[in-house]
Amino acid sequence: MKYYFSVLFSIALLNVAIAQDFKKVQTLILLGKIEEAKTENDKLLADPKGAAKTEGWYWKMRLNAALAKAETTKAKFPNALKDAEEATKKYVAMDPSFAMVKEKGADGFFDLYSMSFNSGLSDFTAKTWPKAAEDFEAAVYYSDFIFQNKWANSKASFDTTSILYAAYANQNAQKMDRASAYYLRLAEAKCTGENFQDIYKFLADQGIKNKDKDGFYKAINLGKEVYPKENWDDYEVEYIDINFSLADKTDFYDKGDAAGTLSEMQYLQFGDVFVNVRHKETDSTIFAKYTLKGVEAFKKAYSKNNQNALAAYNVAVIHYNYFNDADDKYAANIRELQQLNANKPVEKDPKKKIAAEAKFKEQTDAVKKRNLEVDKIAQDNIDIAIDWLNKTFVILKDKSPRTNVEKGVLNKSVDFLANLYSYKMNKVRGKDPKAFDAFEAKYKEFDALHGTFK
Repeated sequence: MKYYFSVLFSIALLNVAIAQDFKKVQTLILLGKIEEAKTENDKLLADPKGAAKTEGWYWKMRLNAALAKAETTKAKFPNALKDAEEATKKYVAMDPSFAMVKEKGADGFFDLYSMSFNSGLSDFTAKTWPKAAEDFEAAVYYSDFIFQNKWANSKASFDTTSILYAAYANQNAQKMDRASAYYLRLAEAKCTGENFQDIYKFLADQGIKNKDKDGFYKAINLGKEVYPKENWDDYEVEYIDINFSLADKTDFYDKGDAAGTLSEMQYLQFGDVFVNVRHKETDSTIFAKYTLKGVEAFKKAYSKNNQNALAAYNVAVIHYNYFNDADDKYAANIRELQQLNANKPVEKDPKKKIAAEAKFKEQTDAVKKRNLEVDKIAQDNIDIAIDWLNKTFVILKDKSPRTNVEKGVLNKSVDFLANLYSYKMNKVRGKDPKAFDAFEAKYKEFDALHGTFK
């Protein structure tokens, strides 16, 4: 028993000695002898018994951080910052309750935070994005300890500025996953401020690109909560357009339409989705069906807001294109008739002449019948196009200010109206003078407005 007692007594004496030595480190610090304190502390940590003490790693962090920060010593101790960073990780693992910090202060954390942040600002200004990202991530690491443990005079739970810079720098370095992680911290905290809505939009865009449904809806739901006036519907329709099959898009639209849950902007966006099916699908039989579905969606957007010029214009353009297609077919049929007449066979044999004439009439009648059909299509669509172009014109002609898109739509609308009234004018030329005069007046009205909306 005496043997074991003496061993334990020796260990106790050794621990007391080591503790006394760490007090010497603290005394040197209080005297401002930082370099001597570092030398003494390094000696203690070289001993396995000293290395097992939390205090040694706390002082190593604090001393090296101070030496790395001071202009007078940082060149003399080029490894001080790295040593401080490594010591911090060791200390945090050994003292999760931060008893040493509570007793002796968080100076090391503050020094490391300020150095990381300032280095990040310098790299950010120089546009060395990967290094800036690394610096600001370090600043976030240290500031999290500071803010979460209430070591600073702040009620905030994290350093918004460091996190925002870490996100920016990673985004500029094309490290989108890292950028998203930092932006998400701000979004989950429902941060708001000037241009902070772009955080939620970035996350929504990443959800779209990565086909991440959960991440996408998390971003726009948070965005809707803190920025309810932003148009989040566009993002949802874009997600659906990129990541859903045509059948799924149609199902989503039809269910929302039947339930009355689709907004004006969703109708407008789905209209674009449906009329652009031609560019994404290979089955030509579905083009006409989805173009009409697109027209339906645009009309419903307009019904929700009769000042939605873009919805009215889109309806007009689709019918204008239908008119043009029909008019082109009409012109092609006229050329076919001319060709038939130019190549009409001359049959002198009376017996064969009757049969030849009958065959020729059958051919020309078929072309004329087709032309009656396409002419009706042209007339129906020209009237619908004029109606919706006039709606567009009325909405935008006196609007101030107008966006560049609205200016373009207005200028195209008056040009299309001039073209259509010119067509109608020529259609009745020499047949209906009253109608001719009315159409000519409308043609001149809109033709005079060509290029005037700037």
